[in-house]
Amino acid sequence: MPIITYREALRSAMDGEMARDENVILLGEEVGQYDGAYKVSQGLLDKYGPKRVIDTPITEEGFTGVGIGAAMAGLRPIVEWMTFNFSIMALDQVINNAAKMRYMSGGQFKVPIVFRGPNGPAEYLAAQHSQALQTLFVHIPGLKVVAPATPYDAKGLLKSAIRDDNPVVFLEGELMYAWQGEVPEEEYLIPIGKADIKREGSDVTIITYSKPLRVVEQAAQELEKQGIQAEIVDLRSLRPLDEETIYNSVKKTNRCVIVDESWPMVSVASHVGWMVSRYCFDYLDAPVELVTSEDVPMPYNHKLELAAQPSVEKVINGVKKVLYI
Repeated sequence: MPIITYREALRSAMDGEMARDENVILLGEEVGQYDGAYKVSQGLLDKYGPKRVIDTPITEEGFTGVGIGAAMAGLRPIVEWMTFNFSIMALDQVINNAAKMRYMSGGQFKVPIVFRGPNGPAEYLAAQHSQALQTLFVHIPGLKVVAPATPYDAKGLLKSAIRDDNPVVFLEGELMYAWQGEVPEEEYLIPIGKADIKREGSDVTIITYSKPLRVVEQAAQELEKQGIQAEIVDLRSLRPLDEETIYNSVKKTNRCVIVDESWPMVSVASHVGWMVSRYCFDYLDAPVELVTSEDVPMPYNHKLELAAQPSVEKVINGVKKVLYI
């Protein structure tokens, strides 16, 4: 299979869906003439024109609302937020309109819209522009939330998100856009709500998603040198969660570490930890361990910035804790 970058996989998904369905449009800041802030939409304006690739003003609440209205009227908008840090400006539209309209209308309105862009810590962006905000969206009924960690998963999940009749929040990562991986040229879909076993193991289950997957894979390689076989569960979909895959893995290994780059309180990690502790209680040989970012705003200093996030060392220490080593 061809090896392409994460950004190229996203572009391929959008290009394919725009060619397949003329109702698919893209709007956001600099998505057109500038080819996207991270060059994800490069070439799409030339191919599909300004009526389908729409540059917007710096007004997140405004163009998010326009996208929701367009979805209710029959289009399938992709709304690109230049960063999820700016999505905070549009939360009223997302929470009170996109997420609730189908429910409040008794199914008369569908809202087939995708909100996508980079989420999570990057580099040298400090406290206001380097945040993992997935918990805000996962908390809301009516939204689907996905966070693919590989180019293969990104393409398959974005195509599924665009075709979904419900609002989907699609979390990428600024530092992931240059990541490379094998991606088929032919069409394929990955269903929303299905996790993936990225590595088979027998001693401990490590659950993660999005950018921390690379840290977890590096930690698993180091653990293998010490005779510890870690199974890696990549959630991919945060709402809905693939509970079956999670539980089956923990029942096999009897130990669980959850790695999440968001803050620990009321996080995806804390919720999954509660689920595992409750529904796999009789199978656990140790309490569930969480490895998250520190419960502080992101520092600007690079050494402190790295120290605040999950690392290979922190993951290894978490694994050894549940193994009582």
